[in-house]
Formats: sequence, C-alpha cells, structure tokens
Amino acid sequence: MKKPILYLVADDPVVLEKLARDLAHRFANDCRIHSASSPAAALTELRALAADAEPVALLIADHHMATMAGIELLAKALALHPSAKRILLIERDYTADNPIVTAMTRGQIDYHIVKPWSPELGLIPAVSDFLADWSASQAPSFEMFRIVGPEQTARAHEIRDVLTRMQTTYAYYADDSEEGQALLAEAGRDASRLPVVVRHDGRVLVDPSDGELVEAIGGGTKIQDDLYDVVIVGAGPAGLTAAVYAASEGLETIVLERGISGGQIGGTSLIRNFPGFTWGIGGRDFAYRACEQAWLFGANLVFTQEVTSLRASGEERVVTVADGREVRGRVVVLATGVTWRRLGIPSLEALVGAGVFYGAAVSEARAMRGQHVCVLGGGNSAGQGAEHLAKHAASVTVLVRRDSLRQTMSDYLIRELERNPKVTIRYGVEVVDGGGDGRLERVVVRDRSTGETEVLGTSALFLFIGAEPHTDWLGGVVERDGRGYIVTGLDLLRGGEPPDGWPLRRQPLSLETSLPGVFAAGDVRHRSIKRVASAAGEGATAVQLIHQYLGQDVLGPARPRDAVEPAAG
Repeated sequence: MKKPILYLVADDPVVLEKLARDLAHRFANDCRIHSASSPAAALTELRALAADAEPVALLIADHHMATMAGIELLAKALALHPSAKRILLIERDYTADNPIVTAMTRGQIDYHIVKPWSPELGLIPAVSDFLADWSASQAPSFEMFRIVGPEQTARAHEIRDVLTRMQTTYAYYADDSEEGQALLAEAGRDASRLPVVVRHDGRVLVDPSDGELVEAIGGGTKIQDDLYDVVIVGAGPAGLTAAVYAASEGLETIVLERGISGGQIGGTSLIRNFPGFTWGIGGRDFAYRACEQAWLFGANLVFTQEVTSLRASGEERVVTVADGREVRGRVVVLATGVTWRRLGIPSLEALVGAGVFYGAAVSEARAMRGQHVCVLGGGNSAGQGAEHLAKHAASVTVLVRRDSLRQTMSDYLIRELERNPKVTIRYGVEVVDGGGDGRLERVVVRDRSTGETEVLGTSALFLFIGAEPHTDWLGGVVERDGRGYIVTGLDLLRGGEPPDGWPLRRQPLSLETSLPGVFAAGDVRHRSIKRVASAAGEGATAVQLIHQYLGQDVLGPARPRDAVEPAAG
C-alpha cells in the first residue's frame, strides 16, 4: 500500500522549509511529503498525482500567497483529491473578521494551523489528529470481521450499525458474490444460515445476535448479581458522563444499554459545536472515548440489555432486564434518551434496512457510493447526515416540510449544505409513499402548497424527523408529561408541594423524579435542552445530587400522611 502524501504549499520559503522540516521529523517514515512554492506549481503536480491515483491525505496551504489565496487553492485542489483533508495556515487573529471563521462555517476548509507554531505542542499533535481522521475515511487495511450475507436487508443494516458504532473494521460480501462464496468455503459453512461472520482469528459466528457480536468485539453483555451504588440506564452522552463521574468518585457503577453506546449521537457524523473540540468530533468517536474513560475508572458497561421495569424495594431501587434478571442499586439514573420518530408509511416501513434508514448516515454512507439518496428532515441531525452522505453518494436531496431551515438548523450547517454541489434542498414537501422490488427504488413526495405529487428515483431514504422518549416501561412508576418525558425537580411540585405519594419531608432534588433516589438526565427529561453538551452536563450534575441523596441528612424522615396533598389534575 502506498504511503499517503502530505502536500504543502507556501510562497514564503522560510515557512515552507520549516513546515516541511518539522513534519518530516515526525511523519517521514509513515508519509511522503511533497511541497510547492506557488499555487500554480502545486496544482500542476496535484493533477499529475490525481492521474496516478496517488493518495493525498492532507493539503496544507498558507493563506497569504501572492498569486492565489490559500482558501481558493484548497478548493481547486479538493476537486482533484476529494478525500484529502484541507488545512489552512493562518496568522493568529481572534476576530470575527478573520477569513478562517467564514471558511470553516462554509465548509471550505477542514482544519487550521496558527503561525508561528510549536512543533511539539501545536503542529505534530494536530496533524496526527488530521491524519487519523483521513485514515478513518479510507477503506480499512485490517478487517476485524468479514461478513457474508444478503446486503440489502434489515439485519445487514443492523450488523453494520453495531460494528460501526463499536469502532470495528469489517468487510461485507454478498452471499452470491465470488468473494462471499470463497469466504463461506474457507469458513466451512454453506448459505443455509446467513449471515456468517468470520473474525480475524478464524472464529465463525452464524447468524449472530447483537449480543454475540458485541462479545466477539470484546464488549460486555453479562450482568453480575451484585448491589451497585449507581445503576445508569442508557449509554448516551448523559449516561456515559454520569458513569465517568460516578465511577471516578468511587461509586460502584453499572451502565445498562439496550443497544450500543452513543444513543442518537452514535450515528452523527460530526458534532461541530461541542466545547473543546475545535474542529468537531464524530458522534461514535465521542461515545467510544466516553466508554473507555468510564471503563478505566471502573464502571461496568453492559450492552444489548434492555431494561423493562423499575421498582423500589425498601432503600434499594431494582431494575429488571428483558430476560427477567434484576439489577439492584442504591440509586438509579434514567438516561435513556430518545428514539427516532417513525414515518408510519407501511410501504416504506416494510423496507427499513433495505434502503430506508432511521438515522444511520454514518454506518451506511460507504454503501451509498455513487448512488442518489434522499434525506428527510430539517434539524441538525438531518444536515449532518446529508453532509456526510455527500462525501460518498453521487447526489443528496434533502426533503424539508418547512419553507426554510432557519428555525430548525444551525446556520453553519445550512451554509455547508447550500454550498455543496452534491446537495439539493427541496422545501415545502413531504414524503407520502415509496417502494421498490425488494429494496427502495423510489419515493413519492407531495408539494404541501399545491398538493401535486412527484416520484423521485432514489437508492436510499435517511429519516431524521424528530424524536420521542422511550419511557412506556416507566408508566405508573415515575411521573411523565403528556409526551412521555420524565418530570423532575421543581416541575413535580403542585402548589409548592411534592406530588402525591412523595414519602420524604424535603422536596425533590433538581434532577430527581417522583420516586426518590431515581434521577433523570439528558434528552429524556422534561424541558431538557436537546444538546450534547447539556446532556453531558446533566449527567455530571446527577452524580453530585446522588452524593447528596446518599447523605443521611438529605433523606430525612417520611412525611406524615396528612401532609401529602393529591397531585393537581
């Protein structure tokens, strides 16, 4: 395999020489470093490299050049090497007028490096991260799993989603392909039961469950019979943050997740507005890092275990999982997040996993290479999904019910979509039907102002149409609002008094539910702010409240029965 190329362009010889020298000191063994002293010379060589299919990983250009601005050069170079990451060298200038602000907002560059740089503290760590991002976008050189089975099925999609969210490399082969048949023969299996999953060490899994896949990756799915200080239900941003803080502060902690870690953000390609990540962070990367962090502090992470009930048993809180086993804790944190709202059109629901996907832009993007796809939705998740899909698909059509995105999508995302030549935005339309022979081939959209319908040919429909809480299993246990979100803290009070049945003299703590010792954090909570940072903040806050709850002075004696007033309504 050819070494990737770092291509450097600057017309200042001092800048170019220092940049090449500093990068060579660290990356010469792993990369080839090419440089040019003018934009014209750079474009000439970049055309030749593109003709030879040479892998250009990073394009680093000085912003201030006499014959062409760095931003313009990077735009021209990207047309030749579309998978390359674009880095702009700039002077330090923390004002809104700095061209990098507009360039990042419009998606004209991926990263920036400030001059003058420190090789050890600034340049080398940054370029290492940039190269890691580029490598992640390429076909893996090592495949932990090779999979044989029908490609366009709901189960194939579920397997790809599990492996993608678990940061696991894989290759998927159709069962009727030459490669698929050869792999089955190598594994000593036939096509009577599919899919067949072959691990890198030769271990074979036949039609594995999600739990078996997770265990083959090295994840935990087993529940130990023990009493925990904290039982956390859900491994999204709120639950994982609560796990990090609880475990790091010495509380025996278990996290129960019905699927794979990350929640909705696990399928998000890039979170640009999370504080501390200058160029953004991928949703699955965020979830992976948080899981590793919680695990290193001692949290027990258990995946593919759906919690089905919750009850109080004296001072303990008990949750039951789908197979009937119970987990006991002194405190429970409900961080189950939300799930994608369903479209509810039978012809399309029948094709889920076969061209119709709820979220899943990250796990299915590679399979969309060269295809024409549609994205339904007008929020940030839809915008991020469309932008990521456009890196692989031939075209992306975004279908929006409203006449504008201004009220539902961040400005930077709108600008990125509007400037992307692969993306078309259709306003004022709704999906009313669709179909295909075994997989999605078309959707029918209706103009909301005229009522006219139109058939759009498409290989896939990615749905980002809002979310709803997964809390039906909590009915009659904790108070919920009319939409199913969990009510906490002051919102539980009626006329200044706790709800009917509240057993303590004190009022509920800020994230505490109507059942003492049970807290809610993140998107599942009534009136929560639907942002990753706020969910993580609530997860951290919940641990502080847990310490207060576990303190003897906070529990207090039971309230006299005549002091309990019925809940209003």
